[in-house]
Amino acid sequence: MPVYEYECVTCGCKFDQRQSFTDEPKATCPECGSAARRCFVPVGIIFKGSGFYTTDTRGPDAGLPEKSVKETNEKFQETKSKIDSFAEKGDKSYPKASGR
Repeated sequence: MPVYEYECVTCGCKFDQRQSFTDEPKATCPECGSAARRCFVPVGIIFKGSGFYTTDTRGPDAGLPEKSVKETNEKFQETKSKIDSFAEKGDKSYPKASGR
């Protein structure tokens, strides 16, 4: 059976109580006898494997090499300028660039 953490609404005392999953979350404070409410605490989660840390995909060392990123950026700008020039000429064979 799981152990739940409770906090007294009157005196603020925190205590643990073992209850079944199906039980209603009801408890009384062991110090003053008032009603207590169940506290929700974060659960510890461990992600194993690559791709879960922010450092896995950040910076020039992760993913594409710096040279490849620069080349991709240059190709994008070149293609965008070609599309824009076709649009300015009124050529309908290429759609106008969205200018992201």
